Amino acid sequence: MSRLAIKICGLSTPDTVGAAIRAGASHVGFVSFPKSPRHVAPGQMRALAAIASHVDRVGVVVDPDDELLTELVATGGLTAFQLHGKETPARAAAIRQRFGLPVWKAISVKTAADIAASCAYAGAVDMLLFDAKTPDCAALPGGMGLRFDWTLLHGIRPVLPWGLSGGLGPDNVAEALTLTGAPLIDVSSGVESAPGIKAVDKIIAFCEAAGAS
Repeated sequence: MSRLAIKICGLSTPDTVGAAIRAGASHVGFVSFPKSPRHVAPGQMRALAAIASHVDRVGVVVDPDDELLTELVATGGLTAFQLHGKETPARAAAIRQRFGLPVWKAISVKTAADIAASCAYAGAVDMLLFDAKTPDCAALPGGMGLRFDWTLLHGIRPVLPWGLSGGLGPDNVAEALTLTGAPLIDVSSGVESAPGIKAVDKIIAFCEAAGAS
């Protein structure tokens, strides 16, 4: 059986990046989206990524233009992009081809139809990340601690490698894994003491609850 992949997303300080790695995270995520309380500038992202050189480092972006992506690639610190906006399969494929990094696509889920629609990204991206659909009036596309009905993922056979995000925390990650069998789990607000402020103790508790070794 493959080892569970754990991504701690929205990290913004050296101590929390270090805590995530020590706790067993396989991936760390850095957000480049000024509206987010987890936003980090490219220079800061470069410094944080250097601490995490032996794990995967994912840059989270929302409907990015090529100028931003070029700037983030130039930091030399990222191993993948995570698209968290309304990027189409064609746009995702273009990003993947131009910048030469694996591309993840967050899929907003409320119903089974949303999961089925993710098939459109086959051949365009490398990873699907099933996340809770946020309200239409929400300022952010994710990171709000919302969860969807995880039973929708029970027994599915996605067309691509996939992970689970949205509403996860130390108290429910074991349940989520039991219901979905997710090979990768992604947490952000569930390990925070306040929006954008990661808590070392919660990061450790999350990884322990997920069975990180």
